[in-house]
Amino acid sequence: MQMARKKARESYIESELIYAYARTNRLADLEEFISGPNHADIQKIGDRCFDDGMYEAAKLLYNNVSNFARLAITLVHLKDTRTWKEVCFACVDSEEFRLAQMCGLHIVVHADELEDLINYYQDRGYFEELINLLEAALGLERAHMGMFTELAILYSKYKPAKMREHLELFWSRVNIPKVLRAAEQAHLWAELVFLYDKYEEYDNAVIAMMNHPTEAWREGHFKDIITK
Repeated sequence: MQMARKKARESYIESELIYAYARTNRLADLEEFISGPNHADIQKIGDRCFDDGMYEAAKLLYNNVSNFARLAITLVHLKDTRTWKEVCFACVDSEEFRLAQMCGLHIVVHADELEDLINYYQDRGYFEELINLLEAALGLERAHMGMFTELAILYSKYKPAKMREHLELFWSRVNIPKVLRAAEQAHLWAELVFLYDKYEEYDNAVIAMMNHPTEAWREGHFKDIITK
């Protein structure tokens, strides 16, 4: 194949050479080949590799032609968290948010990866898309406290009207001290009182009510807390 390529740079020959690299697991040679000028039908060879179960090769090929949809499906087979993140970020950069969310759902369930993902979206101003991703992730079997907490903080910054309902549903699954700080910074006094009550800091709940009566005063709630 390499000899034939020297004589004629035809799409068929170059495509078959890539496939041969994939079949023989010469992935470094494959990656070097596709990173240079070539006439291969990389998408077609990627599909062949995928169909033949050569997912590592398919991953390289789909990444080369920025076919994020096929790349995401390939990653399902590889179960590679690090690559999920790379593809998710590439999708965000390309504003392919549906595919970014598909990848992101595999990332947010890992507590140690969550902060990087949130920062990546926020630094680029994609708050709405980030909130959509976390909302979609709450129903996952591996949903954890960090996800509920970070969504509450995002609501406090960008969608304060949604924060109260979120807290009423999931207050037991958030890191209350962290969300308290966010509510205070956002001047969400009613939510602050709600959290102090759930955290059993009744004195602080009463003080917040008295300091911000317009937003936080509820007479029945005040009488209930004052007795505690």
